[in-house]
Amino acid sequence: MNPKKLTIDKVQEALRKQQYICDRSLATVVYLSITLGKPVLLEGEAGVGKTEIAKVLADVLETRLIRLQCYEGLDANTALYEWNYPKQMLRIKLEEVGGKDRAAVETEIFTEEYLVKRPLLEAIQSDGPMAPVLLIDEIDRADMEFEAFLLEVLSDFQITIPEIGTIRASLRPYVFLTSNRTREIHDALKRRCLYHWIDYPTFEKEYEIVMTKFPQVRDHLAKQICAFMQRVRQMNFYKRPGVAETLDWACALMALSRQELDQKTVEETMGCIFKYREDLHHLKEELAAKRLDFEQALKEPTELMA
Repeated sequence: MNPKKLTIDKVQEALRKQQYICDRSLATVVYLSITLGKPVLLEGEAGVGKTEIAKVLADVLETRLIRLQCYEGLDANTALYEWNYPKQMLRIKLEEVGGKDRAAVETEIFTEEYLVKRPLLEAIQSDGPMAPVLLIDEIDRADMEFEAFLLEVLSDFQITIPEIGTIRASLRPYVFLTSNRTREIHDALKRRCLYHWIDYPTFEKEYEIVMTKFPQVRDHLAKQICAFMQRVRQMNFYKRPGVAETLDWACALMALSRQELDQKTVEETMGCIFKYREDLHHLKEELAAKRLDFEQALKEPTELMA
């Protein structure tokens, strides 16, 4: 799809065709990001679809997805480039055997042939017909020093390698940053981005997501799943389940050939929904004590939004 011919409605429809259901506000942010060439910072709870939208947009634009997974201790070299030291040393040894001047060899081994490209350099140096989608995932897990380094890259989309020179992006990547808000992102980075908060979906939207991803699931079961998920998100759990858990659960229930939910089924499959021992124990207590009105949640799912 040609990015220059996109509109907000076309973005929303294109994402829907790739089975990503989004509201108009998110489609607007994506459209503006493509049109203005600005990065997007997506925040929200884990499992609400922040990472997925970058993957889907790459499919929509028929371009590469380049992903940088952030973690504590991530540094510039790991994100940008590294020299292939084993290959360089092998070249030096071979040339020494042949009697070649060591100084001349050392000049030759600091070329692009011996450069190991990491995600940021890959995105900047991309030479395809279409700019790639660069996903910088979970930026909140990286250190403040890396966040500061990222400011320069996102401003100019160029890097300087001392041995080679300055490399500039011929095609500016479409950049998406995601954060689960384990820490606050610095204002300087936020100012360089468009911003959108992805919240937990409403019952209606989550039902549409389930039916889009799994059209073979029974309508009644899909409503039961979404109603139950809406109810547990209103309760005091350590980690409330996201849409990713909803889809995992729906997939598991189909694999088990379940036609509808009952308390026994929920207890047997709760590991698809909760990933912490405390939450599993808490859910069992709520079900046993009938404080989680399971039957009411199934009978009147739309009332959960009240």
